[in-house]
Amino acid sequence: MFRSPSIIALAFVLAAATATAAAKPLKVYILAGQSNMQGHADIRTFDVIGLDPETAPMLAAMVDGQGDPIVCEDVWISSLGSADEVKTGRLTAGYGAGGRGVKIGPEFTFGIYMQKQVGEPILIIKTAWGGKSINTDFRPPSAGAYEFNQEQLANFEKQGKDIDAIKAEKAEATGHYYRLMIEHVEAVLADIGAVVPGYDAEAGHELAGFVWFQGWNDMVDGGTYQGRGNPGSYDAYSEVLAHFIRDVRKDLDAPGLPFVIGVMGAGGPIDAYPPEKRRYAGIHGEFRNAMAAPAELPEFRGNVVAVRTEDYWDLELEALRAKERGIAQEVKKLVEAGEVEKSAEREEVEKRKAAAFDEREQRILANGASNAEYHYLGSAKILGSIGKAFAEALGTMAGE
Repeated sequence: MFRSPSIIALAFVLAAATATAAAKPLKVYILAGQSNMQGHADIRTFDVIGLDPETAPMLAAMVDGQGDPIVCEDVWISSLGSADEVKTGRLTAGYGAGGRGVKIGPEFTFGIYMQKQVGEPILIIKTAWGGKSINTDFRPPSAGAYEFNQEQLANFEKQGKDIDAIKAEKAEATGHYYRLMIEHVEAVLADIGAVVPGYDAEAGHELAGFVWFQGWNDMVDGGTYQGRGNPGSYDAYSEVLAHFIRDVRKDLDAPGLPFVIGVMGAGGPIDAYPPEKRRYAGIHGEFRNAMAAPAELPEFRGNVVAVRTEDYWDLELEALRAKERGIAQEVKKLVEAGEVEKSAEREEVEKRKAAAFDEREQRILANGASNAEYHYLGSAKILGSIGKAFAEALGTMAGE
């Protein structure tokens, strides 16, 4: 059968184009931080996501036909710090914080929605350890040594502590988890095939985004950040985070690496704080602004974005929990007044709750939270929404 040279040439061109299209670099995303990046949302809290029309579509993306967490076909993950050992495999539930129960962090919905945006396989490298600061543990090299202020040194002296020993201990701790983070990323990138089956080494990989979700230990550190809650009290955090962004890009040879700052938002929007939480408004507000500040630096315009995670707080769950506490307090007063027997206290609370909450509200109360407020209530609705927002922020920067 005769084939004209032009047809043969066209076939070669099409074949070459197909091969080129198929040989795209694997997109790699790095997620780093402390306990909220680990994630403390038990999968039993998935149920509540579907009770809200705004988040129900997210639940549909998170579970399969049987209602179980999906196993992503085109998303792989290597996670260090959230469990006793490095965990690798296809992304699913269980890459959250270790311990009792199967948990998720932001990585689960981040991976789902990031992959939807790019339309091709991706790799997530996650490094997260609970209870770590950026002023010490994640301190980047260019920020220099941690310097104790005069008030800290005076307090050590009053307490009769060995200041030289304290300084030596601090020097050893400074930057330790920054180095572990970089080392793990580099180790995974050196052998991607060990995590991603069928990885095309010739096509290579592309560092496509970094998400930083941390802050609690710095926010509560009154020694490092004197006058917490006053204007400028957390300026040092902004400065060190800017160094962190620069150093990550330098150490990973990725100038301009798109960077998302997950601004600490446990507790929700400050203007919605109930009276008992108002005393924290100044501290929380100043710290959140300090976290977001590097995104406004001219050098980072367009490739660093701050995501205000307070926007994803579950205000309905918080209101229902407050009402539930109010019922318990009312009954306790009746017990103290002798109007209800102590042995009947729990029964009376449950009777009043049954009358006060409808079936949907009772489901939210039973399954909405699995951890403390500083861990975003261990809510998959909250952390799932945050992970999705991180993916969308990176997608916006990439023009996806």
